[in-house]
Amino acid sequence: MAKDQQQPQRKSSVVKKTSTSDKSNVFSRYDTNLRDYTKKQSAKAVGDEQVVKPHTVRLSKGVVPYHEVLNPYQQFAKKTLGPVAERYVNKLGETALELILLKAHYKMNVVEFYCVAWMNTIIASIAIGVVVAFMAPLLLFLGLGLSSSLASLALLAAIPIVYLASNSLPKSAANGRKKNIDKRIAHAMSFVSTLASADVNIDVIFKELAKQAMYGEIQKEAQWINRDVELLGKDILTALRDGALRSPSMKFQDFLQGVVTTTLSGGHLKPYFVMKTEQFQREASMESKKNMETLGMLAESFVTVVVAMPLFLIVMMSLMGMIGGGSSSLTFLYIIVYAMIPMSQIGFIIVLQSLTEEV
Repeated sequence: MAKDQQQPQRKSSVVKKTSTSDKSNVFSRYDTNLRDYTKKQSAKAVGDEQVVKPHTVRLSKGVVPYHEVLNPYQQFAKKTLGPVAERYVNKLGETALELILLKAHYKMNVVEFYCVAWMNTIIASIAIGVVVAFMAPLLLFLGLGLSSSLASLALLAAIPIVYLASNSLPKSAANGRKKNIDKRIAHAMSFVSTLASADVNIDVIFKELAKQAMYGEIQKEAQWINRDVELLGKDILTALRDGALRSPSMKFQDFLQGVVTTTLSGGHLKPYFVMKTEQFQREASMESKKNMETLGMLAESFVTVVVAMPLFLIVMMSLMGMIGGGSSSLTFLYIIVYAMIPMSQIGFIIVLQSLTEEV
């Protein structure tokens, strides 16, 4: 009898193993790469102590959300300056910084951002103080008293520059994302209109757009919209409206708001997508013509400033040195050859690279 009782138990255990393996195979397709913005991981990979109790977030069966965490430096800044930053933010009330952080896709809130910015300023102040403490006696020993005071003032002036640079990082990141979206939106709209011509639903269109890495920041915007639908349980129109609010590109905002307006008014999305594709392609063609004209002007400026003018100055300084025999002309030649020509070429390279970025 004992053997007969053991055999059903073994069979049931086998059935359980196969069923769990089948479930893991079925739901493994929901696991995505942790680089994107729909981050999820298997529920088995998270310990029982880390699993949250029943909450309002709707998840697919077998997955739990992947939580973003601050790096060690950001955690140290938050622990050190967190209470002060919270009181400061409460006094300010609602600011535009939160929306800027969303547009820049910064994975921190306003309090955490202020903590990091203040910590950067404090560390820069300490480093500048150490440099001034060592530099001032050295310059005084060399008999350069006025130079030591000027150097100290220049170093101390770098402290507000560090603070302003830290505060301007989200805005510059949002502007960079805006440029990336505007350059790729015409190609992305061709992809969207192609799927819409095949009568694909709008939520599926953005889900497929979220998988296309060739569209740069537009892919990340689509990933956030897909996250709102799949993870947060929002309907597609609410997700598109929220995506329009946090997008840094006015073109992409106009496109998303047009999708919502067309749907609510009972219009057809297929002609709308085709119309927006043609509009963005015309704008991209006009922008490329402007860039070509700018490149032509820069080419003429490069020949004049970087090629002709340094040669003229070198010849002129050489003749002046031969006639006058002074050392000032030789010093000026060194400045032209080792400073003026390389810096001007580097400046033109940076400008050309920004204008001719591949799409």
